[in-house]
Amino acid sequence: MIKYITNSDIDKSKWDSCIRSSVNGMIYAYSWYLDIACGNWDGLVEDDYKSVMPLPRGEKYGFLYTYQPPFSQQHGVFSTSKITDEKVKEFLRAIPAKYKYVELSLNTFNRPKDDSFETGEGVTHLLDLISPYDTLQSNYSTQTKRNLKKALSGSLAIAKAVSPKKVIDLFKANRGKDYAITSGQYNIVNTLMQTCIKKGLGQCWGVYTKDKELCAGAFLVESNRRTIFLFSGTNKKAFDTHAMTFLINRYIEENAQQNLTFDFEGSSDPDVARFYKGFGAKEVHYLKIRKNNLPGPVKWLKEMQFKKKSGSSK
Repeated sequence: MIKYITNSDIDKSKWDSCIRSSVNGMIYAYSWYLDIACGNWDGLVEDDYKSVMPLPRGEKYGFLYTYQPPFSQQHGVFSTSKITDEKVKEFLRAIPAKYKYVELSLNTFNRPKDDSFETGEGVTHLLDLISPYDTLQSNYSTQTKRNLKKALSGSLAIAKAVSPKKVIDLFKANRGKDYAITSGQYNIVNTLMQTCIKKGLGQCWGVYTKDKELCAGAFLVESNRRTIFLFSGTNKKAFDTHAMTFLINRYIEENAQQNLTFDFEGSSDPDVARFYKGFGAKEVHYLKIRKNNLPGPVKWLKEMQFKKKSGSSK
């Protein structure tokens, strides 16, 4: 039986145990991660936490809605047993009607066909690290191999305990100028990074030039046999020296032959996607669902906002 449980009544120890033991568990679905990423969230729970589904909760103009929070690529149904399409549909039908607007990303194990929701697709890029490094490197694209050769000759150095704030500041000063990221969202990712490090689940790597300047940084989260490329920052010197290729290759080299998947988190930007695929990563799709039950003018306004967002380049 699937029950809707408000945040204050969720047994977070049991919730996290479910995510930890799930066939498709991901860092985004742990209670502490949800607490940081969205603050307010409720959940759908099957039996005694056999399966769960987080419902990030927001309210605007007096209407409740559920949404996909920042730095959380996938949610959906997580289960300690086999996940069927029918099971996922049961969870979707159990979302309370009081949520007048639903916009969520499911995970790659959730592929239901449910006509009661509009659906779209998101993309991520995954690389299994089970093979020896030489085999993994042989699957790099010609361009990636060329860039790596240049990076290896550029006197770059890796540091494995860089301050998350330094990587955030690097992003802000460069690519961050092209994105409408709020100060609140920067605070969220900084708190996520710091918390993951304290829990022994995160590493913040940096690449320094021969002049000891930080030119690239990446935050890597490890959980449920998956490493997620959660956040990164680069400057022009990183572009010129191929510092990010250098960093990712080093991680692959040090973690080859492990039962581990490297999740680049994907991108709708063709150039970024090409960069990820250059390491031999495979494109994997997940469902995005949406339902708009808002009344009259509010519904129309939300549709206009959604179309504007969908047409953006991000």
